[in-house]
Amino acid sequence: MDMSFLGKVSRIFGAGKSGKAFPDLPAPLTLYNTLSSKKELFEPLDPNNVKVYSCGPTVYKKQHIGNMRAFVFADTLHRVLQYNGYKLKHVINITDVGHLTDDADDGEDKMEKSAKEENKKAQDIADEITELFMRDLKDLNLKLDEYEFPRATAFVAEQIEIIKELEKKGYTYKISDGIYFDTAKFKNYGALGNVNKESLKEGARIGKTEGKRNPTDFALWKFSKEGEKRQQEWDSPWGRGFPGWHIECSAMSRSLLGVQIDIHTGGVEHIAVHHNNEIAQSECSSGVSPFVKYWLHGQHLKVNGEKMSKSLGNVIYLSDIKGRAFDPSVFRYFLLGAHYRSEINFTWEALKAAQSAYEKILRMLKAESKAQANKEYKEKFLMAINNDLNTAKALAVLWDMLKDEKLSVEEKSATAFDFDRVLGLRLKEKLSQKSEVPQEVLKLAKERQKAREEKNWAEADSLRDKIKEKGFEVLDTKNGFEIKKSSFKNEA
Repeated sequence: MDMSFLGKVSRIFGAGKSGKAFPDLPAPLTLYNTLSSKKELFEPLDPNNVKVYSCGPTVYKKQHIGNMRAFVFADTLHRVLQYNGYKLKHVINITDVGHLTDDADDGEDKMEKSAKEENKKAQDIADEITELFMRDLKDLNLKLDEYEFPRATAFVAEQIEIIKELEKKGYTYKISDGIYFDTAKFKNYGALGNVNKESLKEGARIGKTEGKRNPTDFALWKFSKEGEKRQQEWDSPWGRGFPGWHIECSAMSRSLLGVQIDIHTGGVEHIAVHHNNEIAQSECSSGVSPFVKYWLHGQHLKVNGEKMSKSLGNVIYLSDIKGRAFDPSVFRYFLLGAHYRSEINFTWEALKAAQSAYEKILRMLKAESKAQANKEYKEKFLMAINNDLNTAKALAVLWDMLKDEKLSVEEKSATAFDFDRVLGLRLKEKLSQKSEVPQEVLKLAKERQKAREEKNWAEADSLRDKIKEKGFEVLDTKNGFEIKKSSFKNEA
């Protein structure tokens, strides 16, 4: 198993100290900051080294398309920062220990539970699921060598050090099952998302751990149960055990990005507990505030109007989408059609509509162009994406540009390829994938042309479907027909 992608990071070249790729265009980058509940002008700590941390997967099971939406969102942010000329370092963590089944401090470690159910080693499962995750990211066109993917188990020593700092400053206490953070001693607890501590009732994502001083207190270190042998456990100053889920992100973020970072992303489900806990332990241990300048949170993806769940039988994976022969770029296009802070409803019909739109874009472009991207449309595009990553508006700008009859095909292509630096739809790559048309397909196309000339529409449609089944599409033109390779042979 090739795990060489872990630990890789490359510095990304930007436009210089101004931090702007187009300093002459009136479109400063603004982002909706969950901490302030409003859009803010993005002003990085260091324009030549923007630091971004994105909450990654817990690798006990395969990630579904709802999970993958969060990483397309994070990648869109990554690309927008690059488009604006910033250099950045972006971390997406891999949680391979400590995430309990109730997402708080009770229940069983998800990695240990999965290992027991599958009769495997926890780290073997982590390796397998991580590799599947990385494959999905590659399919969705995240440039893997521009990210760093740390694993929680590789940073246990760093987690212990932060807990020791918190203990020295009086923020911790010990109960029967572990070391806990006393949230009553951090006056700003719950500031992210304006969470009211009184509204966080016992049992509501917090747990009912006996001995906790406050309902919102959370575990920094959990003790291994007496008589139980865990696959993943470590010695610590407080006893043998394993780190809590929340402390992992603080340790990896600090180790790789420093005590203060520019942007932290995650799902809206992380706001109330996980991210407020990160703020508490990070700021109290380092003494630096704010830990994060801009908190960005993505909304959920639903399936046929419902939340994805095993009980409903509606969990969908990227492999399912590929299994129906949809290109992953079509799924990415579908996601970009909604703002990251808006819920999006997945249906196979909606994906097929995205496919039709994506195919149409490709038909309007050519792979090679010596033209320059159109400055007017670049400005409109920049204004869209710099307005809190408004990809839906950015796609509208793309379509307006493609329909502009004043522009040549070459100029449209150059402009679309420029936009694709942000959209990540692999437009030029798809157009460059040329393939010879088999004689069998050419014969069917000629038969279809004859059927059309004889106004035998049923036969023409039947022949068109046969051509599509073989992975090609036939396009009617003024001079007859054109055949193109299709990546979209599917049944939605």
